[in-house]
Amino acid sequence: MNNLPQVKVGIVAVSRDCFPESLSVDRRKALVSAYTKKFGADSIYECPVCIVESEIHMVQALEDIKKAGCNALCVYLGNFGPEISETLLAKHFDGPSMFIAAAEETQNNLVGGRGDAYCGMLNASYNLKLRNIKAYIPEYPVGTAEECADMINEFLPIARAIIGLSDLKIISFGPRPLNFLACNAPIKQLYNLGVEIEENSELDLFEAFKKHEGDERIPAKVKEMEAELGEGNLKPEVLPKLAQYELTLLDWIDAHKGYRKYVAIAGKCWPAFQTQFGFVPCYVNSRLTGMGIPVSCEVDIYGCLSEFIGTCVSQDAVTLLDINNTVPADMYQESIKSKFDYTHNDTFMGFHCGNTNTKKLSFCNMKYQMIMARTLPEEVTQGTLEGDIIPGDITFYRLQSTADCKLRAYIAQGEVLPVATKSFGSIGVFAIPEMQRFYRHVLIEKNYPHHGAVAFGHFGKALYEVFKYIGVPVEDLNYNQPKTLPYPTENPFA
Repeated sequence: MNNLPQVKVGIVAVSRDCFPESLSVDRRKALVSAYTKKFGADSIYECPVCIVESEIHMVQALEDIKKAGCNALCVYLGNFGPEISETLLAKHFDGPSMFIAAAEETQNNLVGGRGDAYCGMLNASYNLKLRNIKAYIPEYPVGTAEECADMINEFLPIARAIIGLSDLKIISFGPRPLNFLACNAPIKQLYNLGVEIEENSELDLFEAFKKHEGDERIPAKVKEMEAELGEGNLKPEVLPKLAQYELTLLDWIDAHKGYRKYVAIAGKCWPAFQTQFGFVPCYVNSRLTGMGIPVSCEVDIYGCLSEFIGTCVSQDAVTLLDINNTVPADMYQESIKSKFDYTHNDTFMGFHCGNTNTKKLSFCNMKYQMIMARTLPEEVTQGTLEGDIIPGDITFYRLQSTADCKLRAYIAQGEVLPVATKSFGSIGVFAIPEMQRFYRHVLIEKNYPHHGAVAFGHFGKALYEVFKYIGVPVEDLNYNQPKTLPYPTENPFA
């Protein structure tokens, strides 16, 4: 995936001048050694210029890590730390920052060798708040060299998402389809997040597509698609058009991303798309998403934004699905009840027409879009990628701006069950603990649209920290709460 940032964390140790500087020096060296031994040295840089004790040291350290190409910062309290200089590090660093602190090593050195970073972290957090500085602080930010190394590694996906957002352009082709108010997208919050957006007409896209007729690259692109689809290539006649469309989008990205490094697309796919282009774009959308360029359906701009965040966090393809239909009672009884620890209401089907990447499907077939084909000639609805989604852990999540431009988000971890869907599209049987209550008191109560992003694995911890960092209020950062923790709107007598 070449549409994602590479994170390089500059580790800067700090020291309060009334504590031994050697504590911070030795503990920094131990931290870097532990990290390198466990994770390699590619993602970190040890700032050797100075231990930061003053504002002058702070400037020297910032210049050094900038010169080294660092785009993320770890402020490491080797002892109590200078609360002003260390927080100024984060203020003046252009990128995501984290704060961690050293634990005491041994009972045999608690006089000259006691660092009190446990105490210093409190002052650091207080000063960060005073200065309105954003920083990531782990759940328990004080640890041994090995524990702190793990904290830095957990920071990488968080930093990757934040860096990505700061250099992201979303390219949309709209407007949204009629009767699709659910995916409204107030763009003010995009700008607040540092995201650029380029809104285009689908007529602009159609013109660009027509200009790619006879493109000499089409045959090679068709061969790529044939190799990927294998025996699932049931509609070979549509591949040249799909190849032409994919080249159109890739060329558009090259020509329009401007000064931004990363791109995601919110695409149009109905109602006039299929009759004018002569196909549906689902398979191409799936291929670009597999390249690390998320493409949302139905001009869902915040769905596209959510996909990009998940791609940064997971470094893997994601998908966008409708939270679509219930699991029939007979399917639950036959295939789920006695095999998995889920109630019937914990399960549902996630579906979209055919936008999920081949690597995330148990099997795949190039088909036509059955829903559209009910009212249109079948030949103009070809281009969907159908198949059951691979079983395994997933995270269902979404970042959204409300109509009055307030950020909110949800995260729910669960799994795709190894149960045949017996249906069509890109689809899977999902299970999320307490889904019934989550559906009512988060998705409905908080007015979320029916689209949710899906990351393949459990990434709730990192996503939660990303959403906090970018400014989602904790009261609007929702998850599937256990029975022992009622939702504010949950009727206690129900």
